[in-house]
Amino acid sequence: MAKPIWRLLLSPAAGGAENMALDEALMSRARETGEFTLRVYSWASPTLSLGRNQSARRVYDMDRIRARGLRVVRRPTGGRAILHHREITYSVTAPALDAGDLRQSYDRINRVLVAGLHRLGVQTEIAAPTGRAAPPGPAPCFDAPSAGELVVDGKKLAGSAQWRSDGAVLQHGSILVHDDQSSLADLTTVPQRPVPPPATLADALGHAPTPREVADALGSAVRELEDPSAAELSVEAETRARADALVVQYEDDAWTWRR
Repeated sequence: MAKPIWRLLLSPAAGGAENMALDEALMSRARETGEFTLRVYSWASPTLSLGRNQSARRVYDMDRIRARGLRVVRRPTGGRAILHHREITYSVTAPALDAGDLRQSYDRINRVLVAGLHRLGVQTEIAAPTGRAAPPGPAPCFDAPSAGELVVDGKKLAGSAQWRSDGAVLQHGSILVHDDQSSLADLTTVPQRPVPPPATLADALGHAPTPREVADALGSAVRELEDPSAAELSVEAETRARADALVVQYEDDAWTWRR
């Protein structure tokens, strides 16, 4: 069986709706081309992203969110709230048949992430099972690691979530450069216990790597483990047009605050 083709994409910083729309458009591209794409990107302004099935209405205080100058977007993937500010986001889009089932695809992507972060100089491990996964409640994503997530010295470094639709897979993940996640509890109307400090790339490395450095390290891991010929993706006009059309959905309050 032939190995799948991987493509690599480093995107410039963009707004929350634009970022989510491009990831969903790349998911459609994977469905049509059969290719995997690893995308690395950042956010144009501090943005609170909500998981697909997370309750948000009457849970988050909009006055506090506005006072902090935050934007809000709801992801197509699951999981809990993340503050995208001083972090780096990755996504992997793939045809579901080649990616494997949920556990296989998580393990596969984790191998790439661990190898890439090791190349960067971060000794990352995969968290062991500690019980049932946390429900999509108001606690921040980085409250505690779930089984299969990436940790450094037992502290969560990267949180990930996956969505499958019509034969394609999208997995999102946030890799912290600095810790802004602990402040999310202050944005809710529901009392929260203090969030323990997560791991960060800055703490692990002694400096803050750039998105390009992270993208190069992860791309090298893709070439080592998956596709030696993995090339940079130049996003086609059709995918750009599809992403532009999807922005409307991710800007719509009916989607963002649907729960």
